[in-house]
Amino acid sequence: MSFKIHGEYKGVITKKDLQKVFWRSIPMEHAWNYERMMHSGFCFAMLPILRKLYPKKEDYIEAMQRHMELYNVTPYISTLPLGIAAAMEEKRAEDVENFDTESITNVKTAFMGPLSGIGDSIYWGTIRVIAMGIGTSLAIKGSILGPILFWLCFNIPNFGFRYLLTFIGYQFGAETMDRLEKTGLMSKVMQAASIL
Repeated sequence: MSFKIHGEYKGVITKKDLQKVFWRSIPMEHAWNYERMMHSGFCFAMLPILRKLYPKKEDYIEAMQRHMELYNVTPYISTLPLGIAAAMEEKRAEDVENFDTESITNVKTAFMGPLSGIGDSIYWGTIRVIAMGIGTSLAIKGSILGPILFWLCFNIPNFGFRYLLTFIGYQFGAETMDRLEKTGLMSKVMQAASIL
C-alpha cells in the first residue's frame, strides 16, 4: 500500500474532508459516557463526511444512527477507525442498494479491542511515562521547562500520529474495499468481522 497524505483522491472525499475529521476527533474523549462511551464523539467527527456523502436527509440520518452505536477506542488512535469508516461510507454511498451497512459497524467493532490494547500500551504505558519522567525531573529542580517538556513530549506524538492515522485509515479502507470487491471476498470478510 503506497501511503500519501498529499495527492489525488479519486472518490468524493478529499484531503480537506479528512482534515475536518482529524480536527473533530480531538474532543472525542470529552463526549465519553457510561452508556455508549465515545459514540457521540465518533459521530461528531464523521459528520462532515456524512453530510457530503448523503445529500438526502433520510440517508444522512440513517448514517448518523449507524455511528451512534456503542464505540470505545484509545482516543489517540481514534482517527484510524474514523478513516476506515469514512472510506466504507464512501463505498456505501456509491452503491446504496447492494452495500451491507452492517459491515461498517462490524469492522469498527472488530478494530475496537485490538486498537485499544495497542494504543493504551503506547500512549499510557510508554509515551506518558517517558514524558512524565522528563518533566518531573526538571520540575523537581524548579525549572519551568518541566511542565513544558512534559506537554510537548506527550502531545507532539499524540497529534502527529492522530493526523497521519486519519489518512492511513482512509487509504487502508479504500484500497482494501477495492481489492475485496474485485476478488469477490467482500462477503467472507464481512462475515468474519461480524463473528469477531
